Amino acid sequence: MSEQITPDPLKNPSLPALVDSQQDSVDGVEDSPPARYSSWLAALLGAAASVVIIAGLRVAAELIVPLLLAIFTAMILSSPLRWLKAKRLPAPLAIALLIGLVIVITMMVAAVVSAAIGDFRQALPSYGSQFETLSSSLVAALGQYGVVLDQSQWQTLFNPSALFKMVANTLSSLGNALTNGLLILLLVVFMLAEEQSFIDKLERSGGSAAGVASLRSFARSVNSYMALKSLISLATGLVIWLWLWLLGVDYAVMWGLLAFLLNFVPNIGSLIAAVPAVLLALLQLGVSGAVIAASGYLAVNFVMGNLIEPRVMGRGLNLSPLVIFLSLLLWGWVLGPVGMLLSVPLTIMLKLALESRQQTAWVGAMLGGAVLADAAVNRR
Repeated sequence: MSEQITPDPLKNPSLPALVDSQQDSVDGVEDSPPARYSSWLAALLGAAASVVIIAGLRVAAELIVPLLLAIFTAMILSSPLRWLKAKRLPAPLAIALLIGLVIVITMMVAAVVSAAIGDFRQALPSYGSQFETLSSSLVAALGQYGVVLDQSQWQTLFNPSALFKMVANTLSSLGNALTNGLLILLLVVFMLAEEQSFIDKLERSGGSAAGVASLRSFARSVNSYMALKSLISLATGLVIWLWLWLLGVDYAVMWGLLAFLLNFVPNIGSLIAAVPAVLLALLQLGVSGAVIAASGYLAVNFVMGNLIEPRVMGRGLNLSPLVIFLSLLLWGWVLGPVGMLLSVPLTIMLKLALESRQQTAWVGAMLGGAVLADAAVNRR
């Protein structure tokens, strides 16, 4: 005769009892003073580690900048490489084709832009004198209506020549960063060759399935963002160049390149790119020409930023304007002008990395714009 075994609630608790006991234990741990102290200690250690990492990045900026340029170039080329592989093209031949295309385009753009920057630097004194004449006329016109301005203070506050010099220095610093072109191209080749094998080796080495899937999702999101954002920025730069060239504004190629680069910075990048070109149009074409040039900038950026980009890329990659501004300051201080251009892609990578893990997804949501917050409220 078999004995009837009665379940022991202590050894085999029911699911509700188990959940309640775990919740009680979690609440007790959270409320205990040692747990609070350990969380504060972890936060302080994380902040200290962040300061050390940022300081190290600033010290090693000369090495980090070419590495970052290589990483972003590899991300941009990753999608075309997968497309070529899907067309049964061997991987070495596809990589060689893409690298050759990058070399040709870079040499052509560098030749045209470097000549434009040289001519622009030589013309800066002439533009400065024209702006002084224009500002004197403006101050005199305002004086007739009772608005008295000091000429020297006005020229100090409103000095477009300093803005033009900053633009030329920024583009020149990007060219200086590209002097390590051979190193960057070698890094790109090795990164493209190791892109798929790295994840495969991680799987064979015993990495967790969830971790590998998270890494794949992160890499796919970043590569897709960089490829689409580069195409949209390229289209923006080409349209701006064509518009200014049709208007007859000098150095239209340089302003188109500036629009392409600063289009990676949402919200404020397009405005920054428009200011020097519109000021130059004011000198050359007068007020009506400046208004037409500014209207072209507004139309292009409205169409690209509000119609095409959200439809192609979605709104999940939005960043808070405050986060964008702070990232410009931080990465510009750490890595220089190139860091300012790469600030938003770097922050987007950080945001995607945080959102790929459940424990840090809330931090990534905090970096997002109002659209993400609205979506979270609607889901509730």
